[in-house]
Amino acid sequence: MEGNKEQLSALALHLSSRREAILQRWRQAVEEDPRLTTPSNLSRTQFNDHIPEVLDAFERDLSSRDRFDKVDAAADERESAAEHGTHRWQQGYDQGEVICEWAHLQACLLDELERYEDAHAELALGVMRAARRALTQLCGEGVIESATRYARLQQVEASGRLQDLEQALRQISELERQRALLWREAAHDLRGNLGVVQTAAFGLNKDGVPDAVRAKFQARLQKGVASLHALLTELTDLARLEAGHEHRNVSTFVVASVLQDLCANYQEMAAQRGLFLNTEGPPELSVEGDPIKVARIAQNLVVNALMYTAHGGVIVKWSLENGNPAARWALCVQDTGPGFDAGQVNPIARELQQATEEAQEVEGKDTTTTGEESNEPAPTLASLSSHQTPHPPSREGIGLSIVKRLCELLDASLELQTSPGEGTTFRVSFPTRY
Repeated sequence: MEGNKEQLSALALHLSSRREAILQRWRQAVEEDPRLTTPSNLSRTQFNDHIPEVLDAFERDLSSRDRFDKVDAAADERESAAEHGTHRWQQGYDQGEVICEWAHLQACLLDELERYEDAHAELALGVMRAARRALTQLCGEGVIESATRYARLQQVEASGRLQDLEQALRQISELERQRALLWREAAHDLRGNLGVVQTAAFGLNKDGVPDAVRAKFQARLQKGVASLHALLTELTDLARLEAGHEHRNVSTFVVASVLQDLCANYQEMAAQRGLFLNTEGPPELSVEGDPIKVARIAQNLVVNALMYTAHGGVIVKWSLENGNPAARWALCVQDTGPGFDAGQVNPIARELQQATEEAQEVEGKDTTTTGEESNEPAPTLASLSSHQTPHPPSREGIGLSIVKRLCELLDASLELQTSPGEGTTFRVSFPTRY
């Protein structure tokens, strides 16, 4: 038995020395799988994600000397696998793609074990059996943890949509209350003045209802109906995305043209709220993608930012990551709003914020940046944000769910950085080529 432990420890050291080769073969196997499209758009660090930590725990499991070491190693394996599932969700994978990746990882590790066994004829009979059992358990639990984490994240999205639907019902109730109040005002005037009959017949266009009251409730009704129309439109868009009725239509387009035209359409909205809406980015950046869906992503983020910001404004930026045309390009929407903490934000945004922070730890980034590939600290524009809006806009959760689904459709990753008083930045990373 002691000899078996020594040989398993030697195997663990061998796997550690072969780590880079194993990860490279895994990525190659994934890229050659025609069922998988999202991984090819990730950098090496993004692709590997928490898998090196999973392999560390696997090697510790092989070389452990007692039951307690094995329990600790198994716990680390499960935790790293769950975190890996979170980041694959953030990067736009579907659950089937994650499971396929685990299958390829298991096959690569199994090939490595078989080569090791062929090269070491002196191995005791039970050594490789124990190693294969540990590998089967590793990958099986990896799939389970990923599936569990996906189910939780889907519940989070559903919870966010439920909150928005409840808000819609509250808006409907408020409209009914306002309408009833308006008719009570008309009834009161009818009892005091026969001319109110004519007013009621012509839809309260005469003297029966005081002008100030009529104008006040008409404005509120118009605003409420417009808000409900927008809300139901967004719910319809989200339902189409979730039902798989949307498809990406790839063509070559100039990013600046799409985003500047979009922002021009919202300058009036920004001006009405006393905000600026600026754009920054290279004028000639040409990429492959679906310009209509890119514009829809930007539109949802810009509208949310304008609704959420009381003072200052919004900056829409675009750039190549690392300045490399063969890499990816990034869209950032940065506002001078109040920012928010976990107690204020809707569930989908909270998960995006947490996943972003964890991803940056894996990639060795400073979490105070905007998420662009830069060592320069991001301007927070906090000096312009002296007043905090007490509550986020009601439709923010639906807008973020639409953005998340569109990102999945375009193989894009979505990150969120925010903190109270520091504003909010959404960053979307797109492939430059499909």
